[in-house]
Amino acid sequence: MIDLELADGLAVITVNRPESRNALSLAAMAELDKAVDAAAGADALVLTGAGDRAFVSGGDLKELHAIRTEEEVAAVTERMRSVCDRLAAFPTPVIAALNGHAIGGGAELAVAADIRIAADDIRIAFNQATLGLMPAWGGGERLARLVGPGRALLIAGTGRMLGAAEAAQLGLIDEVLPRAEFAAGWRASARALASRPAREVKRLVTGALPPAEALATFTSLWLSEEHWAALDAVLSRGRGR
Repeated sequence: MIDLELADGLAVITVNRPESRNALSLAAMAELDKAVDAAAGADALVLTGAGDRAFVSGGDLKELHAIRTEEEVAAVTERMRSVCDRLAAFPTPVIAALNGHAIGGGAELAVAADIRIAADDIRIAFNQATLGLMPAWGGGERLARLVGPGRALLIAGTGRMLGAAEAAQLGLIDEVLPRAEFAAGWRASARALASRPAREVKRLVTGALPPAEALATFTSLWLSEEHWAALDAVLSRGRGR
């Protein structure tokens, strides 16, 4: 249901329910929560879906249809808001690899990531409004930070469906790849992030690294064995010309 792959500092969480377009049942939500726990310590984290039809199509409406009390609604919403918040606060880079459509709660999961890489034939929609609802997992606020309040209101207020190219133009998707190159492309980016000081870069670009600490961090990286080995390799290639 929720698969976790851990190798060489890279964690890949896959929502594996293609028969339901990777919709999140209550059990899948619980497993996803545990998978984020298990990925702690990874140098980079990827969230993706099984198959090529859907990244995540939100909550499993057939199951969630039975939730009718205030307490039940609050419990489910708070659980998934917590998962998205934890993804957003993950200390190392998080990629949402959009293998298929990201709809409703799936779009909210996507914007909880630092980076969104999409196949060129996917679509993304914050379509909660079409069901008389609004985003409740933190996705509305995160969407506004990415595209601006006006565009966020237009997108989430109407439930408008966006193609990958249009979403990229708006800043909602960071990289669009041809379908044939998608799997290899996101894995290459994820492996590169996992093998480099992207944790420190993430803190820098998110404003979590004050100038004095940034200088100290840079100095530490400069004096590290990894830096000198990389520099020696570059210089060796230059001498070999």
